[in-house]
Parts: sequence; C-alpha cells; structure tokens
Amino acid sequence: MKNTKVARIRHKVSMLKQQFLQSDAGLFDQALGEQEIEAVMRELVEPHRERIYPPLDTLRLFVGQVLSADRACQDVVGRRLSERVAQGQSLSALNTPSAYCEARQRLPTTVPVALNTMIGGRLEAMTPAAWRWQGRCVKLFDGTTVTMPDTPSNQKTYPQSREQKPGLGFPIARIGALIGLSSGAMLAYQVAACKGKGTGEQSLLMNMLDQLNKEDVLLADALLATWWIIHGAMNRGADIVMPQHGVRITDFALGQRLGKSDHLMQWPRPPKPKMMTAEEYATYPEFITMREVKINGRILVTTLLDPAFAPARALAALYAMRWNIEVDFRTIKATLEMDVLRCKSQPMVDKEIAVYFLAYNLVRWAMAKAALLADILPRMLSFAGAKRLLGTFADQLRRTSDDQVRTLIATVTACMATLRLPHRPDRIEPRAKKRRPKNLPLLTMPRQAARDLIYAQRSLNRVP
Repeated sequence: MKNTKVARIRHKVSMLKQQFLQSDAGLFDQALGEQEIEAVMRELVEPHRERIYPPLDTLRLFVGQVLSADRACQDVVGRRLSERVAQGQSLSALNTPSAYCEARQRLPTTVPVALNTMIGGRLEAMTPAAWRWQGRCVKLFDGTTVTMPDTPSNQKTYPQSREQKPGLGFPIARIGALIGLSSGAMLAYQVAACKGKGTGEQSLLMNMLDQLNKEDVLLADALLATWWIIHGAMNRGADIVMPQHGVRITDFALGQRLGKSDHLMQWPRPPKPKMMTAEEYATYPEFITMREVKINGRILVTTLLDPAFAPARALAALYAMRWNIEVDFRTIKATLEMDVLRCKSQPMVDKEIAVYFLAYNLVRWAMAKAALLADILPRMLSFAGAKRLLGTFADQLRRTSDDQVRTLIATVTACMATLRLPHRPDRIEPRAKKRRPKNLPLLTMPRQAARDLIYAQRSLNRVP
C-alpha cells in the first residue's frame, strides 16, 4: 500500500508500463515515461478524490479490456477486485459494473488521444535507420469504417447508410489513419461520419498533413493523388508516392524525359475552390513539378524527382509496401475486434476508439523492443501472437515483485522475438467464406416491430 500521492501515481504508472514490457533501460523502454504521464494527467484531468477507479487505473483497465478476449465490464470489475485484495485494500462491489462505467465516462477522451499521439510519434522517431526506406520515414494513409450500437446518440453523429431504412441499419464511422511503415505505430487519426461535407478520405488527410515532417515519404492510394494534398505535403518538406489519379491523363511524349516511361511534368494549379478567397488562392504556386513513371503496368506519381535516388523499380517496391496499412486495419478490426464498437453514446464511442488505438500502439511498442532484440523488422513479428503473449503474462507481470520484474520482462520479450511470420510473398486467398452461415431471413423491420408481430401471431393462434 502506497502512502503518498506521488508514490501511488508512480505505482499506477509502473503497473501500466510492466504490462507492456517497459523497464528502465534500452532503446524501446521509454514509451511511458512517468513524468510525461504525470504531465498529461495534470493538464487534462480535473482534480479528483481517490476512488476505487481513479483516472489512471481506469485508463489501464480500459486498455486491458479492449485487449482481452472477454471485453465485458464485469470481467474488468473482477480483475480490479483481485488487485485490491492483493494490495490489502478494501473490497469493491462485484455485482454491478456501474462504478467502472461511470469512471470511464469521467475519463477525458483527450487523455488516451494525447498518450496515443505521444507514444506513436516517439516510436516512429526512434526507429533505427535500418528499418526505414533509404533512411527516410515512410508514413501510410488510408481510411476504414467501423459500426456501433444503434442508439439515437450514435445515429445523430455517425448516421447509418442512406441505403438502409430507419431502424434496420447501424451507425457507421469513417476513420482516416496515418501509420508508420517501419514501426506499424498509429501516428494520427481522425473520425468522421460517412456522409456530409468534409467527411471523405481526402478531407481527413488534408487535416492530418501537419503530422508530416521534413523528408517524410507519404504513401497513399490513387484517390489521394490530388494537387492540393500533394502541395500540402511538399509545403511540409515531405515527398509523396501514389498511383496516378484516374481522371488525369499521362502522356510520356511530353515533359522532361528521365527514362523509358519516366518523365517530369508541370502540374498546373486547379481552379479556385468556392470556399477559398482570392487572396489565399494567390498564395499557391501556379505549377508544381511532378514525376510520372510507369512500372509493372501502373503509373506512379511522386515528388522524388531524382531517378538516381529513387529508381523506378525502387518506387514500385516502395508502393507495394502500402498494403501494410490494409493489414494493419485488419489487425485492428479483426485481431482487436474493433470492427463493431460496444459503447452506446457518441462521446464514449470516440473514447473507445482512442483507447483501442492506444492499446494497439502499446503492443506495437513491445513488438519493436522484441524486434530490436532479434535484429529483425517489427513487421516480421505476429501482432496476434504478441497480443496473446502479453495477455498471458499480464497478471504475472502485475504481481511480480520489483526485483523479479526485469527478469520476467526479458523472458517475455525473448519469447515475443520468436513469433515470426512466415514469408509468403506470393500468397493468394479468395475473398470468400467456406463456412456457410445459418439460413435466417433478413430483418426487414425494426426489431421491436418484429417482436410485436410475433406476439400478435401467438395471440391469434392461442386456443381459447
């Protein structure tokens, strides 16, 4: 039992750090610095009394909840009760999870968002040069969607598809994410509805261009290869590699020839958008210089103009790595089971997404530590295996004394380094399911209306 407030905070931070193999030494042992966490909590959390679920414990339990196989709040309450008993504290109620749910509501969404941004940026910045593309940091962007319970609060902010009748669909949110290629860390993200102005992937990426640093390389698909996005990246000192947008015509007979199907072109500034003032429009250059290169039947556009630094085949190999973000989204949505959220109000949905991404980054940090130990790339390790291993040892790490925790962390790290993915460069799988679902009809009316209809039919069939 810790007697002072400072000691209690350090103990809570230590429990969170140990869960993700954080000790006091090594390149990847400072994801969760005590001073940084204390600074975030002081800035974003209002003064509070010591409850059964104080903010830092609530955050730790929330992270453990999204990583666990049983994501029920009742399971979290049971684990919290076992912690308090082990620490000689008073018992907490087990028959209701309402106190924990209320603690999650009190926790500001800005706390997991700030910690996630700090951890992701720090992890990507600390990656060795050997993990990067020609020594440069490559950042991937793409979008995905998640659904959530059909409640008025969720429907108001993230309305369902127009193709579905009211009461038959689920609220759906679009997430645009910037992920580091070398580390796999979530660097930044934005959440929006799937319809309405400013909710498309182009708008989400424009809002995150300030996350690009000088000499970064942005990888994205053809939808994002617009003049405004490319200029925004160049203005930050970053380069881009993307496929040619479908509406743009490429003629290799024009421009400055660099090689076969490889040339430089001047892209003119598009017409002024309606929402932009004439003064702001005049600040943009009339042309930007772009390189267009055809390789393996695909035309790539890039601001890497020097063919000696970035040959055509190197660009093609780099763009092929964009598929990693698709794998990352599959990891987040399938392995972490984030494809269907559980919270029933919009503020809690936003908080749940932030905690999922924080948990994802913490696992990625442990994987980077194991990869450095094994002298391999982090993406050669299994995320699902790393998540299982951390879950298996979580309780043991929490109970281990300070004298033995470093030995246990070293053991878990060494085990994680063995979880290598098989090398399957030519693997092809059909996008189809072999296992047939149950042949149930689709629900074509609101669930309550369907219940009322069943009750009415039973009443008619009842024998007097």
